[in-house]
Amino acid sequence: MSDESAKNVIINGDCVDVMNQLPAKSVDLIFADPPYNLQLQGELIRPDNSLVNGVKEGWDKFHDFKEYDRFTSGWLKAAQRVLKDTGTLWVIGSYHNIYRIGKMLQDMGFWILNDIVWAKSNPMPNFRGTRFTNAHETMIWCSKAPKSRYTFNYEAMKSLNDGTQMRSDWNLPICTGAERLKNDDGGKFHPTQKPESLLYRVILSSSKPGDVVLDPFFGTGTTGAVAKKLGRFYVGIEKDTSYIAGARARLSNVEMVENRAALDVVQKAEPRIPFGSVLERGLLAPGEILFDSRRKFAATVRADGTLITAEHKGSIHQVGAMVQGMPACNGWTFWHYQRRKQLIPIDMLRQRIRADMETAVKKPRAG
Repeated sequence: MSDESAKNVIINGDCVDVMNQLPAKSVDLIFADPPYNLQLQGELIRPDNSLVNGVKEGWDKFHDFKEYDRFTSGWLKAAQRVLKDTGTLWVIGSYHNIYRIGKMLQDMGFWILNDIVWAKSNPMPNFRGTRFTNAHETMIWCSKAPKSRYTFNYEAMKSLNDGTQMRSDWNLPICTGAERLKNDDGGKFHPTQKPESLLYRVILSSSKPGDVVLDPFFGTGTTGAVAKKLGRFYVGIEKDTSYIAGARARLSNVEMVENRAALDVVQKAEPRIPFGSVLERGLLAPGEILFDSRRKFAATVRADGTLITAEHKGSIHQVGAMVQGMPACNGWTFWHYQRRKQLIPIDMLRQRIRADMETAVKKPRAG
């Protein structure tokens, strides 16, 4: 299977078999919501004698812990093979399984970055009253090795949290209302459908637009829906054809966001580079022509670092906005210069200047 054919696709089959057919090191992020092995004993009854619609499907039943461990080891090894060295893996579980999975991850060489507590703001009550109400689930987030260079959009998560550093305890509701897929009789289509708010944080925090997100237990397609909304590609693997049908219907109503301006997230502040620095360093010359990526607009570079067209003049940002009839524009990414018939974003010149500045700072002074 080629890289291009494995984008925004749901594959029917066993997740280990399918992952072993995918190209090695081909996905940027994995979110796994495996069976929890809940070991349920009989039916759960409410005080009014009504039956609780819990997890009773065969995919959550294992003969013993050894069988569950073999199952877990199998899909984790397949996931490790398909994950890029710069990628990360998220696994969600409950007290029934998450500690066993955590040990296996460490034994396999994964490096645990965080354990995230999903504190459910509206958990299911404990009807038997024999234990504390189970009001949270745990996610383990890990890289492939201790020194892996992975994606973490720290500033974006801080912005999402009203400017405050985001903590490892996430207070979010369970999946309810219109988001919950239903059967024809009004019951839950899938007993463990995760809320999009949870996947929003997972995908936004640890991937970039255009990345490929793999979910080996795709279910109703929450991972795919959020990936599309955030401009990422998804690969879903699912054995149950009825779940696949529900996921496909759901995803057909989700638009893939392609506007990079909308998808860009806040990064750590970098040194501000005036466009005039490009001219001072001789990277561009007065009189050169800049174009947008489609050559629809053109502007001339002036000696003072401003641009001019037949109708407009001003900074790279002002002229970029004016030619498009827009209120604002990032001139660094909008304008391109031409070299050997190829258009190159002027932002490449800005990055070159920043790299030179960093090198100058790191270089030891003589004497």
